[in-house]
Amino acid sequence: MSKPESRSEPDEEPHPRPNRQPKPPSGGDRRGALAGLIIAVVILGVGWWLARDLTAASKMQDCLMSGRSNCNVIEPAR
Repeated sequence: MSKPESRSEPDEEPHPRPNRQPKPPSGGDRRGALAGLIIAVVILGVGWWLARDLTAASKMQDCLMSGRSNCNVIEPAR
């Protein structure tokens, strides 16, 4: 006994693909770059603020550790 052979046409695909339309150009790549730039600027700003704050605190501690009592910064009147 032989099994019947099932042949499909060479032009036929077993699962037809849906018609795909080309995607219109989108700003997805620019959005990612812009978001990264904004995040970098925010991190840079926070780092700058933190460095200034820690520098001021360090100067105050150095002054107090040296035994001085007048360590406050006096701003001149304008």
